[in-house]
Amino acid sequence: MPEAPLTVAATLAPPPRRREAMPTLVIFGIGWLALMLLVAVLADLLAPYPYTALDLRNRLSPPVLLGGGWLHPLGTDELGRDVLSRLIYSIRTSLLIAFGATIIGAVVGTTLGFLAAHFRGLVEQAVLALVDFSASLPFLILALAVLAFFGNSLALLVCLLGLHAWERYARIARGLALAAGTQGYAAAVRGLGASPWRIYGRHVLPNIASTLIVSMTLAFPEVILLESGLSFLGLGVQPPQTSLGSMVGYGREYLTRAPWILLAPAVTIVLTTLSVSLIGDWLRDRLDPTLR
Repeated sequence: MPEAPLTVAATLAPPPRRREAMPTLVIFGIGWLALMLLVAVLADLLAPYPYTALDLRNRLSPPVLLGGGWLHPLGTDELGRDVLSRLIYSIRTSLLIAFGATIIGAVVGTTLGFLAAHFRGLVEQAVLALVDFSASLPFLILALAVLAFFGNSLALLVCLLGLHAWERYARIARGLALAAGTQGYAAAVRGLGASPWRIYGRHVLPNIASTLIVSMTLAFPEVILLESGLSFLGLGVQPPQTSLGSMVGYGREYLTRAPWILLAPAVTIVLTTLSVSLIGDWLRDRLDPTLR
């Protein structure tokens, strides 16, 4: 008889929640992105040649799969430069630009969103007006004008791309900060006399970090494509430096004679942006409580 309550309690207890398996495409995305990061970090060790080294006797040499030799596994370009070496260094440059620009955009947008939520009034109206102006302005045209007027440099390119989609972070940070201000934990900390830096940095930001991280993963491939487009047009990374977009830009002139010059960086751009997008969609489904 004493065992009956335990039996009933065990029967009424909800079944343990089964952990969902990670989708195959997400596993592929994580693996590919990890490979790209590893290549970027170890570029100096993995590249068989310097990316500016010339081999004029092997100009437009085909890759191994098209009958070429193992001296240049992915072939060479019009100047005899090894495509594999240039691809490895291009991955480093493109990821550096994408990570730097994404972080700059997130920091600028989140800071302005917190300022709008904290001060309200005139400051909030000014930030919202700036957000609307930035969202209505074609970014590619702005980037072309700035780069054509001030010249090309890697630092300017990263800062310019960092302004892309900053209004997205500002809207998210402002909305979530206003929601947090009406909740108990933010009001309690404010009542204890905490400074605004402590309220937003130690309490509000950790609670909205998941949403901001998802937004960063969705903006990351956009930055890669923007950098590729600007480099393709000749206003991005300048020689002797190389990036994925600049490789595509130079390879378009040899598309019929030597398509491997263009295909290697183009496939890398597609797979990298696809991987980051897959990871971002999966994180959104996992971290967004409204989608559970």
